[in-house]
Amino acid sequence: MNIAVLASGSGTNLQVLIEQLHEDKATDINISVVISDRKQAYALIRAKQAGIPTQIVSVKNYNNRIEFDAEIARHIECYSAELIVLAGFMKLFQPPFVRKYHNRIINIHPSLLPAFPGATAVADTLAKGVKVTGVTVHYVDEGVDTGPIIAQTSIPVYDTDDEESLHKRIQIEEHKLYPKVIKWYAQGKIKVEERKVITDSSETL
Repeated sequence: MNIAVLASGSGTNLQVLIEQLHEDKATDINISVVISDRKQAYALIRAKQAGIPTQIVSVKNYNNRIEFDAEIARHIECYSAELIVLAGFMKLFQPPFVRKYHNRIINIHPSLLPAFPGATAVADTLAKGVKVTGVTVHYVDEGVDTGPIIAQTSIPVYDTDDEESLHKRIQIEEHKLYPKVIKWYAQGKIKVEERKVITDSSETL
């Protein structure tokens, strides 16, 4: 199965997907392209080091977000990607793009959704003083982190945590959960019934 990975930053989740999926031929999962909206994103270097094609699509080069989305879609089709994997991609897609790739876009988020959606999830978690947070992999819909939840892993929040320490522990769980969910998708083990996601797998999280 070909997947397209979209990233805007350092690409730590991308690196895990390269090592655990792309380079493991037993998975039959191929990262066919890495797309970024930022030419300086280190994720692009990670991809090139692994021999994966890259594309840069900068929003400033397009008249509107519909055209921006359309260019990303063009690359997705060009590289025959069956699944779109967001790995720190910091742009929101417009409704036509989301509808075009319905239940074919997944994202990973550093909280137990629906709690703390958006770009400041870790800071919001600490500000509210909650005792448990975690990681969510979900389908992307037309809202902000509101799509059907595929899988979650919880982690404790310690009194001594700051954003850096909590984010580091969250990343450890992200790196375990994301490859696992993508494998399930490739194996046809994920089904969606309205907003409920059913995972046909005996593998534990």
